[in-house]
Amino acid sequence: MSYFHERESIASRAHDSIEDVLSTIAQRYIGDNPKQSFLFRAFNEEGFRRLSDYRYEMNLNERLPDAPSGSYAFIWGKLWSQNPNEIKLNMSLSCYSPVTIYVNGEQFFKSDLHQELFPKRRWPLAVPVKYGWNDIVLQFVKTDVGFGGVFGTGSFKNFPLHFINPSSDRDDQEGWLYSEFFTNPEQELPCLGVKEKDTGLAWYPRQSWTKDELEQGVFGRIYGLEKGQTAYAWSTFQVKQPEGKPVRIKGRHDGALTLYVDGEEIYASGASGEVDLKLPRVFGVHQLIVKGTNTEEGTKRWGFELKDFGKNSGVSWSSPYPIAGSQDSWLYLGPFDASAEPQLNSIQEVNRLHGGESAGVYYRVDLPKTTIRPYLESTHYGKWNYPLGVTLLGLMQTGLELGEESYVRYAVEHISLSTSFDKYGLWDRETYGAAGINNQLSAIDSLDDCGSFGATMLFAMEQASIPGGRETADRIAKYMTEDQERLPDGAFFRRRGAAEMRQETMWCDDLYMSTPFLTRYAKLTGDSSYLEDAVQQFLLFKKYLYIPELKIMSHVYDFVRGSATGIPWGRGNGWVLFSLTELLSMLPETHEKRSELLAFYRNLCEGYLALQGENGLWHQVLNRPDSYEESSCTSMFIYAYAKGIRLGWLEDANPYVDAVLRGWEGLTRIAIDYKGNIYGVCRGSGYSFTALYYKDDLGWNLNDTHGIGIVLLAGVEALRLKVALMESADTDAYAVSGQH
Repeated sequence: MSYFHERESIASRAHDSIEDVLSTIAQRYIGDNPKQSFLFRAFNEEGFRRLSDYRYEMNLNERLPDAPSGSYAFIWGKLWSQNPNEIKLNMSLSCYSPVTIYVNGEQFFKSDLHQELFPKRRWPLAVPVKYGWNDIVLQFVKTDVGFGGVFGTGSFKNFPLHFINPSSDRDDQEGWLYSEFFTNPEQELPCLGVKEKDTGLAWYPRQSWTKDELEQGVFGRIYGLEKGQTAYAWSTFQVKQPEGKPVRIKGRHDGALTLYVDGEEIYASGASGEVDLKLPRVFGVHQLIVKGTNTEEGTKRWGFELKDFGKNSGVSWSSPYPIAGSQDSWLYLGPFDASAEPQLNSIQEVNRLHGGESAGVYYRVDLPKTTIRPYLESTHYGKWNYPLGVTLLGLMQTGLELGEESYVRYAVEHISLSTSFDKYGLWDRETYGAAGINNQLSAIDSLDDCGSFGATMLFAMEQASIPGGRETADRIAKYMTEDQERLPDGAFFRRRGAAEMRQETMWCDDLYMSTPFLTRYAKLTGDSSYLEDAVQQFLLFKKYLYIPELKIMSHVYDFVRGSATGIPWGRGNGWVLFSLTELLSMLPETHEKRSELLAFYRNLCEGYLALQGENGLWHQVLNRPDSYEESSCTSMFIYAYAKGIRLGWLEDANPYVDAVLRGWEGLTRIAIDYKGNIYGVCRGSGYSFTALYYKDDLGWNLNDTHGIGIVLLAGVEALRLKVALMESADTDAYAVSGQH
């Protein structure tokens, strides 16, 4: 079997160079997922709030209290799809009242009695979307018992969808628009590109200041007019022409004002007044920070206005960050009282709250009730989830082995983007219901959210400084020790879960989601209790999931049914052996449980060795040769064998050396093409008591992150073993020759 023609394999191009295979895979991944920051969007706080499951609560009874029974309202948003083909996205609906859903102008769904009579139930919808922007309109009908519903993603762990304002008036803000109520059932649907006024309806939340609000000054309309408050504004001006007149900053202010350019004070006044400054003309972009204080009791105006530089001046204002959904050149921060004013050098730090953690002050723009928020809109870079944890670990280990510092830096910067925003993400979730970034890190509710990425983060902390890394690690450790469900004997298990099928179960996967982190955290803190917990988890999981006659592991134990499934899923078994290898490599030689764990490792190695396929790969269901050859479990067995041989854990190493060589050759010939694409990696799984689910229903994905990192790690260990064997052969030959 091969996933492509043999001429397309990386083995046909790289031959026996493991280094070339590793660099090709790493470069392909980084090229497909380039470094990028979070995207900042304007967000109106009077829009619909997302619930903890990332669906939007669209309670129109609260927003349109005067709507009569039998009236209608539209809720309108758009959603981007980057898939070149039409696909179906899993979404979920709960109905407070009857609803019709239109997708790209066509009716997609109309609720029935069952959906309308059970408003707390979640009804799954497979919504068809095409490449580009997709127009989504929900038309709700008001009844005597409800108006609106809850709508959004069907899986916030993997697809925490956020919708975008669709009208041309406020394009690119996050959230939905909702219309005034209307009584004509034939009211024309809104559509992308249309201005709100052209629909014949009023739309909310409101977008414009009133005349009276505009008269209050920019700080006054955003923050109010209480005396003694301080606020900041931050913008940049760009000098595009190096020659010419001095840069002239002119305007006026109400209340005390201080101006700073590139950290240097250029103007200060304790009372309202005029500004007219001439600055040296220095080519480039310059940071301007305005500090304003409302100094007058009972004032009706607080703020400032600085004039445009002029069309032909060669100087222009611009926002310090591009904010989708806002044309404002300024970001505003406040209000602060005298005891909580931030340091000037922190004003430009967008990855944190300001004014003290309890204050929760973040940036706003000059629109009613409109803040800015960061959003993750990359499929990979900056995301925190367990498959990416092992992907980044593979990149770092590859970079260290090959001397490619850029691979290490890429992984470190990905991790740092998540951890540096961790505190903000927690606040964002608390404030708005669901965080726009770090969706799994901000809402930890399972080991999946912790151990894999957390262990990689701890490894990265040994290579470089990771901002917020220690605080994030401490929070993960606290969750594992205090919040994660355990059986009476201390074993991790799943009592709750995003899906009902995951409840009251133990998954062999969870050894990887926990023990590597616990082991590394013990090393970080010097607290051996975390290491002891990792040791104990292996022995407890063995009690529930080990299949002694085959010397392999069952995938899941179902406590509702009181039985293990008995199905040896390939990757689940791979996680077990990989994690045990990691534990043994860090466990002291004198540890009282080491011999027991080493015996378990050897038994598992023996069991898996007997099931290696004829092409060198292991199968999706280990004891079913008629299931497909699976790349991620193959890589984990290669990794564990190669490391065990090199460290002397396997008493008879020869068959395992052969297994490593056959396995790596099979991967590069059958499952990795010459461009570094990886085939045959099983997608994320559920579980079943029948092997047919794993064999027939649980298919493989191209370049799935469950497999990329572990293929790299397998290659690194195969390379180390190759070098060790060559050195051993040279030493033996040298000794035989009689030379010294």
